[in-house]
Amino acid sequence: MVPAGLKIDCVQGKYSMATKRKKGDACPEPAGTLLIIGGHENKGEDGSDGKVKPSTFQRLDVLKTFKDCIHKKSPSVEVITTASGVPQEAFQEYKKIFEELGFSKVGHINHGTRKEVLDDSLEERVNQADAFFLTGGDQLKLTAIYGGTRFLTVLKERYIQHPVVVGGTSAGAMALSTPMIYAGNEDVQEIGGEIKITTGLEFLKDVCIDTHFVNRSRFVRMAQVVITNPTCIGIGLDEDTAIIVRNGSFAEVVGSGIVIVIDGFSITQTNVNEFDSKKAITARNLNVNLLSTGDQYEIPQVNPPHQ
Repeated sequence: MVPAGLKIDCVQGKYSMATKRKKGDACPEPAGTLLIIGGHENKGEDGSDGKVKPSTFQRLDVLKTFKDCIHKKSPSVEVITTASGVPQEAFQEYKKIFEELGFSKVGHINHGTRKEVLDDSLEERVNQADAFFLTGGDQLKLTAIYGGTRFLTVLKERYIQHPVVVGGTSAGAMALSTPMIYAGNEDVQEIGGEIKITTGLEFLKDVCIDTHFVNRSRFVRMAQVVITNPTCIGIGLDEDTAIIVRNGSFAEVVGSGIVIVIDGFSITQTNVNEFDSKKAITARNLNVNLLSTGDQYEIPQVNPPHQ
């Protein structure tokens, strides 16, 4: 069962929600593209890390896709390392790869405090770049430093109005959505109320992104987010795996792993009213899809768009 008026189809690997934005909606479809990466994406290694790779494995697959999404032969990119504890090392690593992939210019944006970004005039750089890439680290640093700033406003305006590409990996991917998990791991994920969420950067609304999903056994913590907020869907990304999101709602999987999508539209029973007693969570009729490279998924638009 799904909400009245909604229909979920599963045909040839494509999962779609029939309800779409109407022409008069206040919230426009973004002209830009998101590439949301589950972390630990292949950076040129041959894959001999002890893990069996699927037949579709390709070196640099996800990062090549990031470049391909820009549709320019020699694009420019701004690498945002604010989440990282070692920003210079992170920048140098991606700078080398992006130059090898054919980027003509690789800029570096990093802020250690909120005051730094408030004092930093970045509007011209944001308006000139073809793409932006948020590295891993601590997603809470990204939201605490950039939330409500002119920098974030201009970046989102570019994403909405122009065909730029915004990519993020690990913490940089988690920060692109709302709600955003910032605390709670496998040691506490079964206990109701132990997963902490906040507002992310909101490039995707009513979507919670989690990364390193299979490797770090994060299914239950994502399920808890969905159980407590069934309007939101959960998208868990395997390592070296990503989703390309076009028009703000059409997702396609790339990379060597899987994507797990959890929705709670059909939940019939939970024990959320007992979370104060630190009990293990329960829920009935969660819906789960497993997707791999080439599969498509239409992100449900069940919450009326708003500005």
